[in-house]
Amino acid sequence: MFKPVRGKVLAYITQKREGEWKLLVLKEVGSSGGYEVPGGTIEPDELLIDALYREIEEETGIQRHELTLMRKLKKSNYFPEDRHIVHERSIFLVQLDEPYPETWTHTVQGEGKDAGLTLQFEWVSLDDVPPLDANQNEAIDFIQRLAY
Repeated sequence: MFKPVRGKVLAYITQKREGEWKLLVLKEVGSSGGYEVPGGTIEPDELLIDALYREIEEETGIQRHELTLMRKLKKSNYFPEDRHIVHERSIFLVQLDEPYPETWTHTVQGEGKDAGLTLQFEWVSLDDVPPLDANQNEAIDFIQRLAY
């Protein structure tokens, strides 16, 4: 039997900070989980680009007008080990145009399963991106090549 497919978006949010390109990563406060990038599920009848900006705003607090969409990097399938579903991922490169702190926390907005979670954000060098959960590193090499 075929596994159901769920559409997902991932955002590689970058910013040039002190002459070096950095990537925004997050961790759930109080969790033993690893690093991730912002992203989530595409709602029924939602445009891909609208899902991208909605997920960014819900998870980070960053508004659409503060961002520039640079390009779609990759579309791929991810098979979560603990679920009988396929995540069809669209991964985007987005540049943050406004100044933001080196680290901050934000409580997730919206109605999804992560609503109410507090997330810790930090900027990491593109040369030293930590392992990201759920194979979210899969397109990091593309942005490393684009940045240099």
